[in-house]
Amino acid sequence: MTSTAQAPQPEARTAHPEHLGHVIFIAAAAAMGGFLFGYDSSVINGAVEAIRDRYDVGSAALAQVIAVALIGCAIGAATAGRIADRIGRIRCMQIAAVLFTVSSVGSALPFALWDLALWRVIGGFAIGMASVIGPAYIAEVAPPAYRGRLGSFQQAAIVVGIAVSQLVNWGLLNAADGDQRGKLMGLEAWQVMLGVMVVPAVLYGLLSFAIPESPRFLISVGKHDRARQILGEVEGGGVDLDARVHEIETAMRREEKSSFRDLLGGGFLFKPIVWIGIGLSVFQQFVGINVAFYYSSTLWQSVGVDPTDSFLYSFTTSIINIIGTVIAMIFVDRVGRKPLALVGSVGMAVGLALEAWAFSYHLVDGKLPSTQGWVALIAAHVFVLFFALSWGVVVWVFLGEMFPNRIRAAALGVAACAQWIANWAITASFPSLADWNLSGTYVIYTVFAALSIPFVLKFVKETKGKTLEEMG
Repeated sequence: MTSTAQAPQPEARTAHPEHLGHVIFIAAAAAMGGFLFGYDSSVINGAVEAIRDRYDVGSAALAQVIAVALIGCAIGAATAGRIADRIGRIRCMQIAAVLFTVSSVGSALPFALWDLALWRVIGGFAIGMASVIGPAYIAEVAPPAYRGRLGSFQQAAIVVGIAVSQLVNWGLLNAADGDQRGKLMGLEAWQVMLGVMVVPAVLYGLLSFAIPESPRFLISVGKHDRARQILGEVEGGGVDLDARVHEIETAMRREEKSSFRDLLGGGFLFKPIVWIGIGLSVFQQFVGINVAFYYSSTLWQSVGVDPTDSFLYSFTTSIINIIGTVIAMIFVDRVGRKPLALVGSVGMAVGLALEAWAFSYHLVDGKLPSTQGWVALIAAHVFVLFFALSWGVVVWVFLGEMFPNRIRAAALGVAACAQWIANWAITASFPSLADWNLSGTYVIYTVFAALSIPFVLKFVKETKGKTLEEMG
């Protein structure tokens, strides 16, 4: 590696690229997969009780139908990196868009419970692909000085997708006179909720044709001129493009293409850096964040909240989620990823502990006592706020940055796969755990939030301001 490539001039790192607006558009278009990720993950919240009623299933079976999409997510995440290395990041996005579209149509028009589950698995596969390709692509095209903020577009799109799905669900529920099984456009309201995702899925596919391929992928297949052109568009005229191409090419020549075998090593199966990525993914899910988005309406109804109000509270939680994500986008490149993660862990632990306390009280006339009800509602919003301004964003940024070039795609795939398995475990277990002891369930989530603090302090290294080629 040349000295120029190894030690880029500081001004090249921090100068505004000449086409920053273009870079923002590219990142936003790639993050549209995150919007679909959030929309699809949350839209089922509005259909849970209708599916339970239509197919007459109990909590355990219902949980499996809700959670089965996450198995598809895990498979999609595990394979996306390899697919992207073979056919490119853009082609992967286009495949995901097609699968999203097919899944939304099938989910809106199921013949029975089994094919509803099948369509959700297909949609889950697309989500898994998007969860890997989005942050990896953005990390590869973003200038180092802006990579944290642009990388946070993925999480921003996810939370916007969640909020939009909740708002659409609330609007459709009101149009159906508060009945999830009420008739709309010849279908039941919950079917329309699931079918609306066709619109953003088609938009995602169209946007994928408007953005360039990753320069690193282009260099890997010998298209140096096109890679140089794209680097000029995204990193600006102040960068020595020949040096940047040489830097990337040297790193890629020195290192073999990533494969699962490359992740092996160290004291226990995987290399330590891979375990750290897995740990970040698992902690992000084991605090129970997706309970707030898959089951919030059901949760609030279980403690006596009116169904329409429960949908409204789900939407306000989503707004808090967006606010927290904006805060993270502002500070992720200013204070760093690690400090945000630590602040978030503390805040989440406090919010979850208060929820556990509130849910420990017996219901009076089917409702929580007034004080405990308000504490539960406020604490739920506090928990989501601290998650959004920290782990919701920084985990995706970390996973896009922390791995060496040689293993980035494969390691990101494994970490994302672990995230989806952890998500499945939380989603599938919540209904049964809540039937057992709702307060105890939140105590478990509190413990994981607390344990994430020493994990970050001991194992996680800051990646702020480094080029991808500097990641050891």
